[in-house]
Amino acid sequence: MNLNLQTFIIVCPLVFLAGIIDAIGGGGGLISLPAYIAAGIPPHFAVATNKMSATFGTALATGRFARQKLIDWKLAAPSVVCAFSGAVIGSNLSILTDEKIMTYLMYVILPVAAFLVLNPKLFKENAANKFILTPKTYVTVAVSSFIIGIYDGFYGPGTGTFLIIAFVVFARLPGVRANGLTKAINLTTNVSSLLVFLINAQVIVPLGLAAALCNMAGGYIGAGLAIKKGTGIIKPVTVIVLILLLLHIAGII
Repeated sequence: MNLNLQTFIIVCPLVFLAGIIDAIGGGGGLISLPAYIAAGIPPHFAVATNKMSATFGTALATGRFARQKLIDWKLAAPSVVCAFSGAVIGSNLSILTDEKIMTYLMYVILPVAAFLVLNPKLFKENAANKFILTPKTYVTVAVSSFIIGIYDGFYGPGTGTFLIIAFVVFARLPGVRANGLTKAINLTTNVSSLLVFLINAQVIVPLGLAAALCNMAGGYIGAGLAIKKGTGIIKPVTVIVLILLLLHIAGII
């Protein structure tokens, strides 16, 4: 495929912004994927190339959370397996199910998710030094990862946002640690998907690598903001992503 300077000018700045958003509250794909399509990249190649840039950005953000010891790898390990299993099931379901069904479900899911985020009694920062892992925490995180993994395989947009909400509201993880765990899970599913796209020659590698550098820069900045500001910045960004997701499924963006 022929690339020109205009393609990079359209894609790279928006992918940089997507990296910031994704590192803070998830949902960066709602910005980056339309950027590829707006630049004239065919949909299948846009999805695949976007996966390359997102993988690098998520990897950097995950590394930054890991260096700050904000990812509990014992908790992450079973969650990653559950998310991967769920994604496989979701991918197979997507072949058999009309996408309109998921669209209708999202009109119900999004208001509920917004209520959970905006409710100060539910979506609030838990003091990290008071946080203790229990068997209930492991089960809640694993089940959430599996269910949202199915969604990721079936539909996808906003997966990171839903993971953060589930981990903060139901597993009662501190906001920053919930975000770190989300990055570890998303990184695994991103790498798996990217390998499939590369094997099938769907990735526009030069554009993907350039965008990856921009996404990594955005991811680094976003992760730093999330680590320093905690739920104070994660919460408003999550609400913005939910609004963008609603506009996306409504066909407005």
